[in-house]
Order: sequence, then C-alpha cells, then structure tokens
Amino acid sequence: MSKFITDLKNNLNGENIKIVFPEGTDKRILTAAAEHLKNSYVHPIVIGDADELKKIADEENLNIEGLEILNPKTSDLSDKLAEEFSEVRQGKVTLEQAEDIIENVNYFGTMLVHTGYADGLVSGAMHSTPDTVRPALQIIKTKEGVSKTSGIFFMRRGDELYVMGDCAINPTLTAEELAEVAVETAKTTMSFGITPRVALLSFSSKGSAKTEEAEKVRLATEYAQDKLPNTLIDGELQFDAAFVPSVAEKKSPKSPLEGKANVFIFPSLEAGNIGYKIAQRLGGFEAYGPILQGLNKPVNDLSRGTTTEEVYNLALFTATQVMANRHDS
Repeated sequence: MSKFITDLKNNLNGENIKIVFPEGTDKRILTAAAEHLKNSYVHPIVIGDADELKKIADEENLNIEGLEILNPKTSDLSDKLAEEFSEVRQGKVTLEQAEDIIENVNYFGTMLVHTGYADGLVSGAMHSTPDTVRPALQIIKTKEGVSKTSGIFFMRRGDELYVMGDCAINPTLTAEELAEVAVETAKTTMSFGITPRVALLSFSSKGSAKTEEAEKVRLATEYAQDKLPNTLIDGELQFDAAFVPSVAEKKSPKSPLEGKANVFIFPSLEAGNIGYKIAQRLGGFEAYGPILQGLNKPVNDLSRGTTTEEVYNLALFTATQVMANRHDS
C-alpha cells in the first residue's frame, strides 16, 4: 500500500465520515462498503433492497452485518427528501414528480448529502458521468465564486505523485474557466497535504507558438496567478518544459517551476483525458479519481470499469474532501 493512501487513512482514523454508495447492487461497491465496515475511516451507507444485498453478500462471502442500507422505495426518509428536492428545484418539478425522481438512487443519495444525512457520495460504477454529476449540479451546486465543477486525477507510481485536470468534465473552457480549474486544482492538492507546483500545459512554451490556443493558456495563467499569488503557477508550457529541469532551462529558463511541476492543467478535456490514460496505461501510474471539485459538498464519479480497490480508495478521497471542507468552514 502506498504511503499516500496510508496517510489518508491515518488522517481519517476514528472520523467515520458518512459516505453514501447509491449502487449497492454492484458487487464491487458492496465489497468496498464491507471493507470499510472493518475500520473507522468511513461509515458506508449503501442504497438498495436489503434482501437483494444480503443475497449478493452471501454469494460473495461478504460480512455486511451492521451495514446501513436504505431503500428509496421504502425508506421513511423518502417523503421528506422529495419535499426538499421540489423546493431545491424551485417550481421546476411538482411534488409528485419529485417523489418519482427520488426513487432514482443517484438523486436519493445526492439528497442525503444535501440534507446532511450523509457527508459525501461515490457513484458511477453502474452509471455514466452525467447520471452522477447532474443531480449534484442540480442539488448541491457549485461553491460561491466557482462557475464549473471539474474532474482531476491523482496519479501515483511508487513514491511519485502528480495531479492532472480537467480530465473528466468540461470539453472546452475559456481562459477564465481554465484559470478557475487551475486554482481549484491547486486548492484541492493543498487539502491533501501536498504543496502544488502548477503548470498550465500547451503545445507552446512561453510564446514559442503564436496561436489562439496558446494565448488562451497564457491568459489563463495570468488569471490564476492573480487569484493565488502565493502558489507557484506558470504557463503556457509544453509538458517537457514543465517536468524536465534540463528542458526547462532551454525552453523556459525564467519559469519558477524549474521543470519540477507536480500539478498539470490541460487546455481541454480531450487532451486531459488522453493524457492521464497514457500515463496510466503506458506509464504504469495508478489513477485515483476522477475527484470532482468546485461543489459545495463532495460527490465523486467512478469509472464503469472500476475495481473494488478503486471504489474503496475513492471513498477515502471523498472523506478527505469532507474533512477539508470542515476545516475551511
């Protein structure tokens, strides 16, 4: 186990952060929840039919005794959550419509977080990213001053640890929005006890190419530097100029990063998604995420190809975000 994950566990020990898992019928989810029952980092709340989950647990030889299970179709909480959901949507749905919507496990789970019954949510093993993110945007919404949520990955290989974003949510961003992603990613990185050295990436280094795309990254860098003047942020930089000191000496000799960036901001979702997957599949990095940032409360999205270990770890990340929010408030 990596020191990074061990440190997360040590920081969460005894906290029992309430994390809701809407997809209880997925055996990867149920197995991870059962693992969390053994410790005091996360208190798992699993959504599903208790009899069905017990059957799956028996088949998988899982001990789920004491696991908190909620069924949207029978829970005493459903009526109250439906009422609050209709209020949140401000007349966009009737109470009758809200009652139907709340039977959707992601909406039910997100409302548990919104009302404070749970602290955070992990979903996506059985649902697409929009199915996970849409309820969060409608109900929990973005923090004041944040226009968009974004998705980052923590990338680990041995003792190496890097952060990459946005790799999950926004296909295109303006310079202002790209700066916002850089700032939020730096803040998220700090909340995990890591000092960020942020590079905004391009195919150009310090004006080596004169294009609209490179200019957007240059402007985004300026905006981000203005918002976080005490954090090392630089751009526009090619990846090698951001990461390799000897290349930085040639391509960006005045960069304060000196080729030692540990946070990489991609200019588009296309670049970000391809970039992190290359690092994962060719570079042998473990990818933790996507970690969604910018929301008022933590909601995180799994890949549908996720493993039990990734589910377990993402719950630790989500719980760490909860703790960071508590410290900020």
